[in-house]
Order: sequence, then structure tokens, then C-alpha cells
Amino acid sequence: MVRNTAREIAVHLAYELSFTDKTAEELVAERLSRDGFAELAGEDELYSEAPNAKQAEYIRALVCGVADHAPELDEFIARYAKGWSFDRIPLVASAIMRVAMYESLYRSDIPTRVAVNEAVEMTKRHRREKAAGMVNAILRKFAANREDMPPLPKGSPAQTLSLRYSHPRWLVERLLSLIGEEETEAYLRMNNQVVPTTIQTNPLKGTPEELEKLLRQTGAQVEPHPWLAGCFSVSGTGDLEQLSAFREGRFTVQDAAARLVATVAAPAQEDRVLDVCAAPGGKSFAMAMDRRDRGQILSCDVHPHKLKLIDSGAQRLGITSIRTALADAREEHAAWLEQADVVVADVPCSGLGIIRKKPDIRYKNPKELAKLPREQRAILENAASYVRPGGTLIYSTCTVLPEENQEIIHVFLSRHPEFRRETFTLPGPVGLCDGEATLWPQRLGTDGFYICRMRRKA
Repeated sequence: MVRNTAREIAVHLAYELSFTDKTAEELVAERLSRDGFAELAGEDELYSEAPNAKQAEYIRALVCGVADHAPELDEFIARYAKGWSFDRIPLVASAIMRVAMYESLYRSDIPTRVAVNEAVEMTKRHRREKAAGMVNAILRKFAANREDMPPLPKGSPAQTLSLRYSHPRWLVERLLSLIGEEETEAYLRMNNQVVPTTIQTNPLKGTPEELEKLLRQTGAQVEPHPWLAGCFSVSGTGDLEQLSAFREGRFTVQDAAARLVATVAAPAQEDRVLDVCAAPGGKSFAMAMDRRDRGQILSCDVHPHKLKLIDSGAQRLGITSIRTALADAREEHAAWLEQADVVVADVPCSGLGIIRKKPDIRYKNPKELAKLPREQRAILENAASYVRPGGTLIYSTCTVLPEENQEIIHVFLSRHPEFRRETFTLPGPVGLCDGEATLWPQRLGTDGFYICRMRRKA
């Protein structure tokens, strides 16, 4: 029942992607621009038919996977559709074959023969009896070559990787210029994989050992993070917000890379902290928990509804040291000038480091992304004015592009000799950093992130 439900949802998505008047990229960007795949197949639909959390995650993985690999799957359909015009294959039949091929290629728990047989039956259920024979023939040719798949059309590395991993050509070319072909492929591959959820223990409400025990009692799979103390990778939980441990404020949901921003900021217990782009509050929460809810943290955002999220999150976690303020990070507030011991600017960015969690990000318009550095520079310039002499300034993004990271810092420091980068040490494989660090997913298993720590001269 669950697998059939997952297929129906995935077929619906694949069907939508099959319309010839729009490219897959355009349609995904249009349909999934706000809440990822929940926009197309809502959260209620994704979970309502699942008897448990593990199978609900299976549904989500299948829906996301079919969309992630749509161009590659279409290439295989066209290759084995000899005798049938690809453009004249019924759209629903193409969608069903996409799902079956994805299951065969990327779901090791589903035998290829099962995927083929159920695809044929699904075609019949969609009242395409005549197309069922074609679906059967194409998928059986595909299955016969399953262990020895012919290569995708030869082209440049950018063209091949773009097709194989369903990423836009411009992004693949940019990554190739930064990290080379081998690491680019690893990066793209990771973006199409299911990501375990990372959570952080709230030391105000208990120990990591107590949290792990509570979560295991719910049937969840819990693994301590390999190099970040107090953090866990969890799966099989279903909706985390329904867990009693979440409602009681025993943990926050935050990727290890984002968690490291608070580690780099490292405010002392009585420091005054200003978080200028704080929503939804994860970094402010982490800093508050690191120093046992002492000192003061002012968490700002330009949207009132996001401030409510921070306030409710702090209340759930039992944090009293955070207060919120409505503020545009680009606009000066005279009362804050040179008042903060630590200023954190986690600026709006392209988000290309979190594609594995929000697949539609890959389809953002590069012309729009090119406008971001101007805004990032403006926020950093303004945030710097709030740092007291001798204080600390943190700049971070969830992207890996130098034009939003190192190049922003280079220009800033050339204009502000009163600031200098300051070395810091991160746990695990990261180690000592010369004032800045780019965290690559394929190297560390985290989101893609950039963090820079600067000190203002006393």
C-alpha cells in the first residue's frame, strides 16, 4: 500500500515534468519554489498513507529521487524506445517508466523485475492498456542492460555531469572550475541522496545520553555525530515536531555546518551578542545553549513573522537570554554602534550548499544570484559598525561560491584595516583554520557552508 502510494505521487510529479512546453528545470522551479516537494505532493498526502515513519521517509525519498534524476531517466527511456517515437509516448506512461527506472537504479531494496511488473500494472490502472505493452517492452530492455548500462551521450564533462546528476550546466561548470571533475561529481551525487536529519542536544534540558535514550524508545534510528559532540543523525522519526522530546525542548534541528557558526563565534558568558540575520534562530539558540543561557543575545530579522518563530523556539528550549528586534540588516541603528562584543552576519545567499535538502535551489536563475554579493557586502559593512573595539565579527553563508564568500571578505578587509581575520579551530576533520573555512558536503558530510571570523582592533 505504501509503495503504491509513493509511486502514485512520484508518477504525478514525473507526469508534470513531462510537458513539452516547459523544461524540467522551469517546471520544478515553478512548482517547488516555496516548500520543496511539499508544494506538489503536500505533507498530508506524503504521510497520510504511511503506517510508520520509516515508510513515510520511503515515500519522500522516491518522490524527490524521481525529480532529481528526471533528465537522466528520460535519456534511458528514449534509448530503449526504438520503434516508438519518444515524443508520442503517453505522458503518464513516461512518468511511470521514470519511477520504475529510478527504483531499479537507485533503490537497492526493490528488485528490477518487481519495479517492471508493477509499472505495467500501474499503466493499466491509468487506463492506458495499449501503452502497457510498450512500457513492458521498454522496461524489459532496460532491465536486461541493468548491470551493463551503456554510457550517457559523450560530451564535455560539464554536459555529461549535468545530465547524469540533473544539475544546470552553469552550476556544473562553476564547480568544475573550483574543485575539479572528481570532487564535482561527488558533490552532485551527494545532492541527489537522502540526507539524515541532524539534531543538537539542548544542555538546558538534559544530557546527550538522556536524549539518545528517549529517541530510541520511539523506534527512531539514532547515531551520534562522528565528530560533533552532543549532536546526532536521526531517521525513522516521522514528523520531528510531534515527538515529546521536541515539544519539551530537548533538542534543536540544525545541520553540523550551521552549528559550527556558533562554535566559531564562541561568545564569552557575559558577552553582548548581535545576530543581524537570525531567523529562524538556530545560530542564536546554539550560542545561548553553549553558554548556559547567560549574557544577552539580540536576534534580528526584517520579517515580523520570523521573529515570532525565534520567540517561540526560545520559549520551547527554555532560553531566556534572547530577545528579538525588527531590523533590516542593511540599515544602520545608531543605538547599536560599537556596542556588541560579538556580531554574527549569516547573510542571505544562493543556498547552493543545501541543495541536498532543498532540491529546487539548483534551478535558481543565475542572473538573480549574481545580484546577491551587492546585498551581502551591504549587510557586512553595516554589521561591522556594531562591533566594539576588540570585538568579534562573524560572516557566514550556506553556499560554496567564492563570489559570495572569500571575495566578499577580501573587499571588506581591504576597506577596513581595523579588522583582521582570526584563526580558529573546528572539531573533527576540519581542524585549524586561518580565519575562514569552506565546508564542502562531499568532504565532510555536512551542508555546504562558509564561515569567517574577524577581530576588530582594540
